[in-house]
Amino acid sequence: MPDICFCFEVHQPYRLNSNFNKALTKNKRFEELFDIYFDNEWNKTILKRVAEKCYIPATESILENIDKFKQEKKKFKVSFSLSGVLIEQLERWMPKVLDLFKQLIKTGCVELLNQTYYHSLSSLFQTKQEFIEQIILHKSLIKDLFNYESKIFENTEFIYNNSIAKTLEKLGFKGVFTEGAERILLWRSPNYIYKAKETNLLLLLRNSRLSDDIAFRFSSRNWIEWPLTADKYAAWLSATPGQCINIFIDYETFGEHQWKETGIFEFLKWLPIEALKYENLEFKTPSELISFHKPVDEIDVHDFNTVSWADTERSTNAWLGNEMQKTSFNALVKLEPYVKKTMKKDIIKLWRFLQISDHLYYMYNKPDASGIVHGYFSQQPPVKVFWTFITILSDFYEKVAENLNEPEKTFLKLLRVVPPEEAFHFHENGKYINLSAHSLEEFKNMLLFASNYSILFHTACKHFEKWIKNVIGDQELADKLSKIEGNTVEELRQNLYRCVNERLTQISTIKNI
Repeated sequence: MPDICFCFEVHQPYRLNSNFNKALTKNKRFEELFDIYFDNEWNKTILKRVAEKCYIPATESILENIDKFKQEKKKFKVSFSLSGVLIEQLERWMPKVLDLFKQLIKTGCVELLNQTYYHSLSSLFQTKQEFIEQIILHKSLIKDLFNYESKIFENTEFIYNNSIAKTLEKLGFKGVFTEGAERILLWRSPNYIYKAKETNLLLLLRNSRLSDDIAFRFSSRNWIEWPLTADKYAAWLSATPGQCINIFIDYETFGEHQWKETGIFEFLKWLPIEALKYENLEFKTPSELISFHKPVDEIDVHDFNTVSWADTERSTNAWLGNEMQKTSFNALVKLEPYVKKTMKKDIIKLWRFLQISDHLYYMYNKPDASGIVHGYFSQQPPVKVFWTFITILSDFYEKVAENLNEPEKTFLKLLRVVPPEEAFHFHENGKYINLSAHSLEEFKNMLLFASNYSILFHTACKHFEKWIKNVIGDQELADKLSKIEGNTVEELRQNLYRCVNERLTQISTIKNI
């Protein structure tokens, strides 16, 4: 007798200003940089469109169905996970939608989940402090706005591993959603409650096939099951064995991703009616599930096997699968101690806006089925997104440095990322070899991957020390690099690497952050 847990993720990012002009940031306060770094006219337009096409009609339909069954023994129940940045935009541009969500909460048939306020990848930072801070911010927002507290967590795009689970348990959560990926389930079914490795935290696993039938396949006329009607889907649910069926999808599925003309709103209207005709089906919230059902087994997800609900790989490759994404992520992470050293709320908040996972998601560049999905959301070429992001982040580095005292100010300038036009691009025989360094740290790592010819060419032309001196601004390191020699190319490479690494170690030792 499976219980149906129907959940929606509701999130809209602040999209970057693709026409960013560094000159406009001169002498600007941090609160003024927000409208320079981000295209808020575009953000406003998109939010209003999505609200009119999805949030308002879908929420009104759910309210009607909740009301329809309020006197019945079996009720219609759903759950929502709203990002903090989405709520901010609704407060600013579409408060009507927030009023509808408040009506939902008052019915007693809706559960709100917690997530990171900024829908970020902070759970993947080496330390979990930023992750914890963003969770606390989100919990406070939900409490203040809806007078609601939850013990169930949904991390950004279902990102999950054992260390995340341990952090969540320490914060008092009782359950967490993640993807029912085959590689973590092995022979087991996602339709049961499990326990996280070495914790008492309970795992709610998404049934990806039944979720994606609605989210992705609903309007596909090439799908053998098209058209998907509410009565057909309800029959599938009734015939599915297990304790629970977790259907978790983007809320924008209704009206935005699947247009009204596909019949998606009729499906939403009739699904609870058709499902509750079956004696063995009942809608429950996540908290009810973990209270009613006992875990049947333990799930072990090592950090190197981190799971998500993104793409066919169900991994972190959607955000960290290429060098552009890794460069951007690492640059964000390295800023943390400096940003927090300033103790200025506007600086910290702006840094967190730059953490929104969508920025990295839009940099995905594989020409596969997943790439089509990424491109649909981005509407820009991945390289252009990267150039915009790194250019803005480079400017932000400089602005943060100006708010620090010595020696942190000097060290952050040496460690900063630089925009693509100032990066060091490795060449061989006059041709770019697809290796670039946007920071001193990245330059050190690229030395290990550059070809022998490239190392010899740039050393002979003194390109390394010129870049370090003129772009990074480290005269001391440039002087040392100019004296580096080696009896073989490999010895030269290792000596260059050692010299840069020693400088970075020196900075990290002295900076005292």
